Amino acid sequence: MALSVASLHIYPIKSLGGFSVKEARTTERGFEHDRRWMLVDDARHFVSQREAAAMACLHCSPTVNGFRVTDIRDNDTIDLPWRLDGGDTRRASVWSDQVDVLTAQLEVSAWFADKLGITCSLVYMPESSHRAVDQTCAQGITSLSDGFPYLIVSQASLDDLNARIRSSSDHLAVPRSDLGMDRFRPNIVIADGTAFQEDGWKAIMIGDTRFSLVKPCARCAIPSIDQRTGERGKEPTRTLATYRKRVTENGAVKVEFGMNAMALNRGILRTGEPVRIR
Repeated sequence: MALSVASLHIYPIKSLGGFSVKEARTTERGFEHDRRWMLVDDARHFVSQREAAAMACLHCSPTVNGFRVTDIRDNDTIDLPWRLDGGDTRRASVWSDQVDVLTAQLEVSAWFADKLGITCSLVYMPESSHRAVDQTCAQGITSLSDGFPYLIVSQASLDDLNARIRSSSDHLAVPRSDLGMDRFRPNIVIADGTAFQEDGWKAIMIGDTRFSLVKPCARCAIPSIDQRTGERGKEPTRTLATYRKRVTENGAVKVEFGMNAMALNRGILRTGEPVRIR
């Protein structure tokens, strides 16, 4: 069965809404411009929709020289460059990793603090900062993503999930419309094929770029947050737990959707390109 790239997605600021592109440049730490910014609290630990669900209402879009963040609740905006070339160097944490970051101007951080109703600062990960992926799964670096540079999901997997949710007997928990792929924050969405086909892939080729699929993505609470309103719900976690749950050797329960991946070389990806299983 012929597979192709359905869509490509970039998220300039960790845990904020991203945007789709027709083509994207691969780097070893993720798509160019993907998750190089993040918000941190007073302890300089990253802030995500897990703690501040209103982050779902702040959406990024590309501009001529950088990107714009729009609060879709009131259409207020702020423009940012793709990269920060100067500023105070600090150490910030992403889970258990310590990362060197540059701090944005106070007025920029104040905009985000006001929109989210929390104390936070905006920081940027420069090229000189390197963060390793989980060495038990792969070798290489990533950006400010949760753990790996790329997340790959098949559209058929989401279609299967939405069908299961629609057939749920708990009608009060069923969303008014099908869940969008934005809930899962993938970088690469694959068209055609079968649901959860990505589970069994070890490597794929898209154009001249080879990807190694290294680890299933264990999902947190973020997919249960409406990416237009910031409201929390029961789905898709409730339904995913009925058929996508795995118990690890140490007894931890993981609900999985999508595959984490590494790009093994640089290149340009384009929507519509064929996907070859290696």
